[in-house]
Amino acid sequence: RYCQPLVAAAEAVLPSFCDVTLPSALETVADKVKMSCHLSPRHPERKNSVMRKEPVISGSFSRRSMTTLTAGLLLGCAADLKAAEDEPKADSPKVPDGPTEAAFERDYPEPSFKPSWKKPQISRLLVQDFVNYAHSELDMTKTLLEKEPMLINAVMDWGGGDWESGLGGASHMGRKDIVAFLLEKGARIDIFCAAMMGMLDALKAFLTLEPKLIDARGPHGFFNLHVHAQMGGKDAEGVLEYLQSIKKIELKTLPFQPKPADPSEKKPE
Repeated sequence: RYCQPLVAAAEAVLPSFCDVTLPSALETVADKVKMSCHLSPRHPERKNSVMRKEPVISGSFSRRSMTTLTAGLLLGCAADLKAAEDEPKADSPKVPDGPTEAAFERDYPEPSFKPSWKKPQISRLLVQDFVNYAHSELDMTKTLLEKEPMLINAVMDWGGGDWESGLGGASHMGRKDIVAFLLEKGARIDIFCAAMMGMLDALKAFLTLEPKLIDARGPHGFFNLHVHAQMGGKDAEGVLEYLQSIKKIELKTLPFQPKPADPSEKKPE
């Protein structure tokens, strides 16, 4: 694929190389190759330039010799193109295949308390999968929690301190069934969960304790209390109204917001 445009140039040049001198042939092939590679043409007519002396070679140049010469030129150009393509690009940093831990060294005194580390940490991959499944799949959430009960309050750092638990994922996705299951198993309720579940009394208690929580940001930095209340649907309308009375914001339609039930649809008996 590197040689196709060059071969076309050579085929156009070779028929005229039966009785030409070597310097002329070299110049013609070079110009054709440059044109095929979209390079700037030669400008022998430039003034104040140092002219190259042509070698003194006499005699005619055979078609076989010209074919050999052209093939060498073509292969050389192709090798240069391939080498240029294989060179690593400085502007394209490699994307890591998985999570990486930021480099860190203490620039402060080491704490006197020394962790014992008697037990191994829970697998980060298992925590990742549990939090992912808790967003939308109740059965897999139950399966993994049965496999490792301590996942109930495990949190995953998605990068840059974006910490999220299974309860947090289920809450901002409006999955009341998963939230109810996790709370039953001992998950630590928070203000975002309370907002989505329509727990107005709990929400008021949190905000009474710390009014600045009205501006709190949940997982991923953009799921605030109002969004969680929106995700709660009809059951959280009272919470949303209360939040708007404290701090009114523009409510936008969320692409994953649960749709209200159609009253025209009859429930199966």
